[in-house]
Amino acid sequence: MYTLSDFQFDLPDELVAQHPAEAREQSRLFVLRREPPAFEHAGFHELGSYLRPGDVLVFNDARVIPARLFFRRATGARVEIILASRLDSLRWHALANRTKRLKPGETLVCEGDPGVTVTVRGRAGEYIEVETSREFDDALLERIGAIPLPPYIRRPWRSEDRDRYQTVYARATGAVAAPTAGLHFTTGMLESLRASGVETVFLTLHVSWGTFQPVRTEDLSQHKMHRERYALSAESAGRINAARRDKRRVIAVGTTSLRVLEASLRDGMNEAGEGETDIFIYPPRRALSADGLITNFHTPGSTLLMLVSSFAGYDTVRAAYGEAVRMRYRFFSYGDAMLIL
Repeated sequence: MYTLSDFQFDLPDELVAQHPAEAREQSRLFVLRREPPAFEHAGFHELGSYLRPGDVLVFNDARVIPARLFFRRATGARVEIILASRLDSLRWHALANRTKRLKPGETLVCEGDPGVTVTVRGRAGEYIEVETSREFDDALLERIGAIPLPPYIRRPWRSEDRDRYQTVYARATGAVAAPTAGLHFTTGMLESLRASGVETVFLTLHVSWGTFQPVRTEDLSQHKMHRERYALSAESAGRINAARRDKRRVIAVGTTSLRVLEASLRDGMNEAGEGETDIFIYPPRRALSADGLITNFHTPGSTLLMLVSSFAGYDTVRAAYGEAVRMRYRFFSYGDAMLIL
């Protein structure tokens, strides 16, 4: 039985990408073939040469909200808050850089608009629960917030991040982290793939800040997975299922798309619907809902690395990551991509 230690690996700090590639499609592409295991190295702009007419690429169209906000306490102290997940129209679970100092009942005033406040209502594990003075709709967040970058990007936020930490096809607002496998695609690349006979299908998984939370239990069965909202339309489910019936390849773009495909799978077909999922897949269980996967390189000990290992096989992924480190691939959200076939 696999444990948390089995998914740790050494990664030099300089391989953690702090900036996106100069152009989206200029990232490198690590190609992993599962049977028999084999590795190839290419550029992401060459992705089309590994696809064939009739393939279905399944994208997550979630759009990242500007969930990073700055407030002031009555003392004048500055508090950074990241909205992690929405509980209802006025309540959120959030992360704060002064969590231990904040007290239930304390009201914080927004730097960007003093008319906007949040009140601390309590704690929920690593999060605080806050109640907002008004609904934080898209227009308000665009005005007072910034796109939150992952914790391993250790540099100040830049204006380019508002564009580059968002996929070109992002539509459904509500995520607080990007479905990063999709960051490599350009509009022109998508048009070229469609012209070659590759289908593109969209679903939604609102990635929460929980995607960055570490696994802390050596026994993986004791890990409590975060919940995320998803939606799979009847049209998208129908096109995916038609590909399955026709024996065409279904290729998930990102672990977030793969999570929805796994969560909605019923008797070998995907069922349309909306809901929440806390599905946690790790070896020896296999992820069987896709024939291929496009993904970035994930953090040591993460549930995302475990999901990829369930899809491609533990030993194969372990060897691939060792090769990627040796070949100096760039890791994590702004890093390079992997294609698993």
